[in-house]
Amino acid sequence: MEQPPDRYRRRAGVRAPAREKGGATLFRQSLDPAGSLTASALLALIPLFAVLVLLGGLRWKAHWAGLTALVIALAIAVLGFGMPLGSALDAGTYGMANSVLLVLWITFNAIWIYNLTVRSGHFEVLRRAFSSVSEDSRIQAIVIAFSFGALLEALAGGGGPVAICSVMLIALGVDPLKAAALTLVADTAPVAFGGLGNPITALGPISGLPVEQFGAMAGRQVSILAALVPFVLVFIADGRRGLREVWPAALTAGLSFGLTQFLVSSYVSYQLCDIIAAIVSAGAVLLLVRVWRPSASKSGLGHREVLTAFSPYAIIVVVFSVAQIPAVKTALNSVVWKFAWPGLSITGANGKPVDTSYTLNFFGATGTLLLLSGLISLLVLRVGLGAAIRIYGRTVRQFGWAILAILAVFALSYVMNLSGQIGTLGYWLAGTGAFFAFLSPVVGWFGVTITGTDVGSNTLLGGSQFAAAHQLGASPILFGAANSSGGVMAKMISPQNLAIGTAAVGLVGSEGVLFRRVFGWSLLLLLVMCVLVYLQSTPILGWMVP
Repeated sequence: MEQPPDRYRRRAGVRAPAREKGGATLFRQSLDPAGSLTASALLALIPLFAVLVLLGGLRWKAHWAGLTALVIALAIAVLGFGMPLGSALDAGTYGMANSVLLVLWITFNAIWIYNLTVRSGHFEVLRRAFSSVSEDSRIQAIVIAFSFGALLEALAGGGGPVAICSVMLIALGVDPLKAAALTLVADTAPVAFGGLGNPITALGPISGLPVEQFGAMAGRQVSILAALVPFVLVFIADGRRGLREVWPAALTAGLSFGLTQFLVSSYVSYQLCDIIAAIVSAGAVLLLVRVWRPSASKSGLGHREVLTAFSPYAIIVVVFSVAQIPAVKTALNSVVWKFAWPGLSITGANGKPVDTSYTLNFFGATGTLLLLSGLISLLVLRVGLGAAIRIYGRTVRQFGWAILAILAVFALSYVMNLSGQIGTLGYWLAGTGAFFAFLSPVVGWFGVTITGTDVGSNTLLGGSQFAAAHQLGASPILFGAANSSGGVMAKMISPQNLAIGTAAVGLVGSEGVLFRRVFGWSLLLLLVMCVLVYLQSTPILGWMVP
């Protein structure tokens, strides 16, 4: 494992000098700049370990941890991987630019819709509606963080579920830090299919294989995870006593969600599986508490006000569903501005040009559809346009330093990817042979740690998974899905999502403390996924691979 595979060694070798072409500096990635693949991989791991140590060990704020890791990654890119300084800085800027449309635009609009419900007084109706299910905070955590959060993740993602659900739990009396931890852990199983299946869709162009197969495979992995998550939530909420007292609710929510996710992703549509699973799991718990309720009370809410309170989220479902109609989707995507990012001209270790184009698809973007949903919601919630604009301004200011954290983390991920650090890690892990099936989810976990999104991880590391599968003679469908399924456990520890969580609950600067609360759960659930994927690579569970 000291050298890259033979077919890459000839092309990777010692890094090639940069050349000038049309005013842009050319840079060719090297998989083994240190002359030892292990040494090169350890070098590439330093920025990732920096993030984990600064957040978990030293409890730094997310934006300072992200910026420090970015500086380290830039230094390694230039001094270790031979990337010109100008190209490295440009790669970071390119990453920041991508974060605006992929994360910030989505998050701002998702939280804006939530803030509209607060301004109109309907958030209180939502709170009372969830309380009517049960006064038991442990069951509320399941319904809100797990089921309702999964619905929000399926529709938009981008940190919206963490921000919205954590504030709902606080309004029900949950400690702010615990509320953020609950929603971060809950936002795992649905992430692989978040944003109407965007992470899975991203694997298609990289692999050239049918995305439906990746969707089915991911569904046969994260559905098992989904059955466990409600139990974790109950334990976080109330320890062992909680497990003893409300395990029927956890079992009902987990099994109904997981089974629905498994079946719908395999036989109906991976884009819709989380939406259907979220509704089924919430409905199953509602039916359960009619005959079993450790602590419950009836609410005197009228049906009309409840429907009004939930209407913004119903509008989101309708808007996103209409946007998937072929004619509408074509129209939305007809106005696209795509251009090569200035100054970035990079060749991969395989000799092929690396795509560094920037695509501005404003009208078809998830954030824009959320904005449209919010504008329609103004009519239902009876909020004036002037008030809505002021609320939007307060929403942006609410995130404060979290915005810098998101920009820094995206810059970090693009510097590591475009300099070749990510590729080096992928091929180093592939050198473990058949054991790579166990480590394949870890690759996705690292990817989400540095990008904050599953689609970002699949875009950056999917190619490494497919190359490893080809080298080992394994299933690219299994490894590609494992990248997405393994990545979901890092959602709770990525600086980007920690920053969103603390900003939502009013504890900006406490990202390190929150990180320590959820890191152990991230590793434990990752271990479960690693064992599952390994078994799926053997005859024991190989029948699950499409």
